[in-house]
Amino acid sequence: MRDIHRKPIAERIDWVFDLARRHGEAFRSPEAWLARERYLAEHPTAIAVLKCMDGRINIPVATNTPTGILMPFRNLGGIFDLGWPHLGEVLAHHVSRMTGAGRRVLFLITYHWSKGDPRRGCAGFGHDTAAAIAHTREVRGQVEHIFGRGHGTVYPLVCGFETDEDALVIHGADGAALDLAGCSAADAATLEPRLAALLPDMPAQMRADLLPLLRGNLEHIAQVREQARRQERMLDVEHREWMICLGRGFDFLHTPNLALIIGPYSPDLADPLRKAAAIIVDNMAAGRIPDDGFLLLASVPYDEIGVDRARAELKSLFLSRFAAGVLREEFGPLAGKMTKQTAVLDWRSRALELIDD
Repeated sequence: MRDIHRKPIAERIDWVFDLARRHGEAFRSPEAWLARERYLAEHPTAIAVLKCMDGRINIPVATNTPTGILMPFRNLGGIFDLGWPHLGEVLAHHVSRMTGAGRRVLFLITYHWSKGDPRRGCAGFGHDTAAAIAHTREVRGQVEHIFGRGHGTVYPLVCGFETDEDALVIHGADGAALDLAGCSAADAATLEPRLAALLPDMPAQMRADLLPLLRGNLEHIAQVREQARRQERMLDVEHREWMICLGRGFDFLHTPNLALIIGPYSPDLADPLRKAAAIIVDNMAAGRIPDDGFLLLASVPYDEIGVDRARAELKSLFLSRFAAGVLREEFGPLAGKMTKQTAVLDWRSRALELIDD
């Protein structure tokens, strides 16, 4: 995986679409389908993650959670405003679908930072972790405003993510926090009572469904530390992204430092595009990636063939053309190195389908 960042751009692009193909095949396999069905039967809470576009923020991998369980929502810096018309509609629709199936919904509202070097923190907040935390609390309040403060059905949970060790920090409403970086494998047995004390208003079933993520994170942290001792982790803590992805349906990119993923939520999509382009330019200038090109990929998922898929095509074409226009107007030299691809994603099968632009 580390070698792919040094390959010529044509080889990198071929590798990405092969990754998408292999991901779809694995997702559609009988074993994977049965594993997801069994997991959801045991842990019925629907878990959505609001997170930064930074390629290092990889919650399924960091928690050892099967693909397809966590619903991701990405944007620059993890900056969200539920007043944005599209975002509010998407989240409300998601909650309606889940509660209609009898499931509670847990929102993990995340921020991130690096304990080793503040400059590896969140660029969306100018590496100001306090500002990022304050924003997640604002988003938490917005979720409560829409879905209620009783937390019986929808629970907004503020979570930190430390990118050097991929460690979660769970924040309680009273200012207390559980930092998994300070826990050992032996502490896994104590997580249940500690979580109950930290989040006493969280429904018991929801806490039981959150626990596997925390236990998985403890296991993952141990793996990261072992890699660091063997000096295999050093390159993974810095930006080396060479893709800008706009839209939704990028589950196959659960690989660190590969892509900057921008959700189609903000009314001002040009701003996160500018930030992402600046990161690509900096990566090239610093020699972290070759300067021979980058990939702009737009994707929109669909649930049904026919009208739903046709609408997804038009949305993806719009996003692709809009993003390319912003980059050509404001990042001319970089845009000259751009390969643009437009796709739709069959959400049921996770099959990525390229369309002509």
